[in-house]
Amino acid sequence: MLLQFTVSNFRAFREVQTLNLAASNYDKTLPQNCIDRDLPGLKNSRWLKGIALYGPNASGKTTVIDALKAFARMVTRSASATDPKDAIEEIQPFALVSDSHAEPTAFGVVLISDGIRYEYRVAATRERVWHESLRAFPNAKEQLWFSRDWQAERQAYAWTPEKPVGYRRDSKMVEFTLPNVLFLSKAISLGDTQVEPVFRWFKDGLVFKDLSSRTPAIDTQFTAQQFEKATPLAPRILELLRHADLGVANVRVSEERYKSVWTELVRELTIKTPPRESAEAYDNMPPDVVDNWNFVMPLRVELAHSSRGQAPVPLPWETESAGTHRLFALAGPWLEILQEGHTVCIDELDTSMHPLMVMALLRLLFSAETNPKDAQVIFTTHNPLLLDSTLIRRDQVWFADKDDHGEAHLYPMTDFAPRKGESLVRGYLAGRYGAVPFIPQGLLGSFPAPASEGKGGSDEL
Repeated sequence: MLLQFTVSNFRAFREVQTLNLAASNYDKTLPQNCIDRDLPGLKNSRWLKGIALYGPNASGKTTVIDALKAFARMVTRSASATDPKDAIEEIQPFALVSDSHAEPTAFGVVLISDGIRYEYRVAATRERVWHESLRAFPNAKEQLWFSRDWQAERQAYAWTPEKPVGYRRDSKMVEFTLPNVLFLSKAISLGDTQVEPVFRWFKDGLVFKDLSSRTPAIDTQFTAQQFEKATPLAPRILELLRHADLGVANVRVSEERYKSVWTELVRELTIKTPPRESAEAYDNMPPDVVDNWNFVMPLRVELAHSSRGQAPVPLPWETESAGTHRLFALAGPWLEILQEGHTVCIDELDTSMHPLMVMALLRLLFSAETNPKDAQVIFTTHNPLLLDSTLIRRDQVWFADKDDHGEAHLYPMTDFAPRKGESLVRGYLAGRYGAVPFIPQGLLGSFPAPASEGKGGSDEL
């Protein structure tokens, strides 16, 4: 479970920005949208099951998700570096200030894994890790497991504390950790099970989905595989699709495309084998080899639609709408997230989908019945209709916006203390909370100001 995320000097973010998932003590609405969890040192605390990120284009909304994803990639892949001069690719400093590349990019999370609260921080340039620390809270008192700080004057790291409480730090692991490698990652690669809950949260507990127009090829394979393998998730996916008012009665998945793809691969490799023999060769391949090829051999999906007085009719996947493609692709991962209690980050959740469909998906996540393991979602959107007081609490709404220097900032709607009963949709569209495009004279600067605001219908504002 994610409690807080901080980032600075990453892409659109120059200064420290914090996304806090603590629920407001003053908001008693929609209690089902909150997670009640007593933690050592944090009694009677509530945490949000979801955050909606609003803002104009290029405001930094996606950067929040990309920053968390970059942090996760650092944790899970850092130990693979074997050359101390390899750049840390995940570090992408703020580009509009010339000296930002010399300053470290910083990430920090507060999370819950295996019932224990942890705080993990990293600051790094592309050349080296400047700071790394891990704190655990198995009880109300903080335990600093390790802190690693680069001291330029000594050209060496200072490690503290000398004798950590609650953690056994291996001096050999310290010695084997390169300057461009995270100690947490190296410790895991060398068999340190003490820090595994934190590593597993980054590797398995965080899920990222990009439904934006930047990803035109929607990945349907996870959902399709549930039907191919007849997993327990398959009937639940089918139930979701049937209730989604798409006219879907059934799902058919086949491997027909495997053989044709295999034949094309053979041709590309200039292996002179007739297509028929290529297909037979695929059929005779050992199962473990087939599994290794599956990533380039997508399953063929057909949705059978209800027909008046007739059996359901399967339609070619290419004839289905973009919204149907996206809902099918999301259905499997969404239900797995609910099943496993993951934290999912989704860019443009509502792309090509009706607002009522998105609301229905969010209600599944906010319900204790369908989300018994307290899964969470952080999603970006432009859709003001989701600012529905029966769906989302005010403390679940955050904004991203840029200032005149091109620096992005994060802030919650609660900073504006909206009145009870105030229309959040109207307030947002009117610009009361900021984070909307400012184009008073139109995109070509040709819109006249309203007569009541300008002078005689001129273009003055």
